[in-house]
Amino acid sequence: MDTSSFLLYGANGYTGKLIAQLAKAYGLKPILAGRREEVLEPMAKDLNTSYHVVDLNDNAKLESVLKTVPLVLHAAGPFKKTAKQMIEACLKTNTHYIDITGEIPVYEMAKTYHDAALEAGLMLMPGAGFDVVPTDCIALFLKNKLPDATKLKLAFASIGGGLSHGTALTMAEGMGEKSAERKDGKIISVPLGHKGMWVDFGLKKLFVMTIPWGDISTAYTTTGIPNIETYTGVSPKTFKLLKCQFLYNWLLRTSFMRNKAIQKIKHKPAGPSDEKRNNSKGLVWGEVKNENGQTAQARLIGPDGSTLTAHTSLIIAKKILDGHFKPGYQTPAGCYGADLILEAPGVTREEL
Repeated sequence: MDTSSFLLYGANGYTGKLIAQLAKAYGLKPILAGRREEVLEPMAKDLNTSYHVVDLNDNAKLESVLKTVPLVLHAAGPFKKTAKQMIEACLKTNTHYIDITGEIPVYEMAKTYHDAALEAGLMLMPGAGFDVVPTDCIALFLKNKLPDATKLKLAFASIGGGLSHGTALTMAEGMGEKSAERKDGKIISVPLGHKGMWVDFGLKKLFVMTIPWGDISTAYTTTGIPNIETYTGVSPKTFKLLKCQFLYNWLLRTSFMRNKAIQKIKHKPAGPSDEKRNNSKGLVWGEVKNENGQTAQARLIGPDGSTLTAHTSLIIAKKILDGHFKPGYQTPAGCYGADLILEAPGVTREEL
């Protein structure tokens, strides 16, 4: 089996295309896969590689394709609708699994397959992209600075960036739903944006509010810190409007409103242009606190989220293909350490 090849499922998506284009720089050869042959065929020709047209619901064909590769990099979201099928197929075909999800339920679901993956000698690592590699690495970095920390806050924002279709569609699927945080070791539901604050990200001071980011699940696995909040950058005006969200959440949860949002997204560009991506920055900040009130803070500055996702997912894919992995369910920093994110080009870290 070729140890430079891996299956890239969802190669036709915005981030999937970025991963496919960047793979050569890491000495890797992606075998493209997805449901749309009219997109995959010209991509495969341009990249001088092969492709497979396969639906995740076609178990027999999916398993036959996975048997030919040691690893799948799953890039087709929303992952709450696609990850389970792929993980189960990987366990049947002895294939390592990584993806680029940011969805808390997907991480929690993947954890339930830990024993099966451990027995098979396979690694399952959802969240090999912008969510959650940089935040997971900041969380572990801070935990190492303050080992008795009991509270963790993580925030991310971007300057000049934009959303891919996949990310926007995942957000549309969650319209009207509550947020989440971890309290005393348990994931609990809280109102979206129930807390807000200003954060100095280095390049700029920005307002952030609480959202259900993946670290509510993964940072607990990585650090054991029992109280975790995650934030993203928003305008103070949006934050104020969300205080009335409880009045119309029922409407946002209707199929009519979600379908309207999805159709609007599909009529927009697949993601930010190359020029916009190159001129944008991804920002991450974190803080831990112990019971005595001692704190530690750090921040990261790097490329935009889509570019960083392409780099980190390929860095992790190469490590696995080189035999550097741990069987079972793993988190990025938990497996590869707090400095993993510094292997991505253009990333700097600062302890505050």
